[in-house]
Amino acid sequence: MNIRERLEQREHEILSPYAGFSDMSKGRERYEVPCDIRTEYQRDRDRIIHCKAFRRLKQKTQVFLAPVGDHYRTRLTHTLEVSQNARTIAKALRLNEDLTEAIALGHDLGHTPYGHCGERVLNKLCPDGFSHDMQSVRLTKFLEKDGKGLNLTYEVNDGILNHQTKGNPHTLEGKVVRFSDKIAYINSDIDDAIRAQILKEEDIPSEYTEILGHNLNQRLNILIHDVILSSEGKNNICMSEEKMQALMGLRSFMYENVYYNPIAKGEEKKAAIVIEQLFNYFCDHTEEMPEEFSNIIRMGETKERAVADYIACMSDRYATNLFTQLTIPKTWSIL
Repeated sequence: MNIRERLEQREHEILSPYAGFSDMSKGRERYEVPCDIRTEYQRDRDRIIHCKAFRRLKQKTQVFLAPVGDHYRTRLTHTLEVSQNARTIAKALRLNEDLTEAIALGHDLGHTPYGHCGERVLNKLCPDGFSHDMQSVRLTKFLEKDGKGLNLTYEVNDGILNHQTKGNPHTLEGKVVRFSDKIAYINSDIDDAIRAQILKEEDIPSEYTEILGHNLNQRLNILIHDVILSSEGKNNICMSEEKMQALMGLRSFMYENVYYNPIAKGEEKKAAIVIEQLFNYFCDHTEEMPEEFSNIIRMGETKERAVADYIACMSDRYATNLFTQLTIPKTWSIL
């Protein structure tokens, strides 16, 4: 018996009967010889961490576009916070931490530059629409590794695809990430908004703080405890009605006071122009895209789809620099 097989055996000894067992995965689209030291979900986690899309997250907006300061969240730090929350819940419920971590680390791989602003613009411009959850799976199945994809397991792709509120993951680990994402972004966005002096803690309605707590640590602690206690012993992941209503109320408060705040979102009109003009330019000049994206058209997909893939893969900095290069005249010199 090799190390992987011992790890698989141990999962059956210690995990909940509702957990996603590594040796019971539905597998990959393309068969691969199993690793002798890592389970299937450990391999998926490692592939995600080492892929290019994961590294680009450090230069992608979470909420505050191009903030001045080192301590605002990026898409990468948000992803790590989701992973930490999700692993805490999964461990307490005796679920598969490796599967949970892989889904959490991969859930936002398909995000555009400039956060949800870029996503909205591409969704309007693409004839077949655009959403970051579907784009994340497109990356793992196709775009990464020069068109080969990461060839992840069914369960990890399913969790990534269904991590939003509208989703319905097929594993409890996917459901854990779905809750952990919401808990992470609402609370970290409050923290960043307070740092940016858009909000003060006292501005948050008492009907929510009395239930969820009066600072970031209290809210995370209360919400994570609630998910664990509400889900323990069940073939489901859930929250108590009181905490869920308070969390959703807090989310609505954030939409009204932060997500549409002119200070936090003051640069989004400019960002939208950048995305739209890059999209139109490369639809007219597909030959100027990197070969990996030009090849998408040669494989039979539309130029709009290929251009959306290219733009979605850009970091904020790359998109801004490329837009400048294409639109701003350079100073002429004979030297």
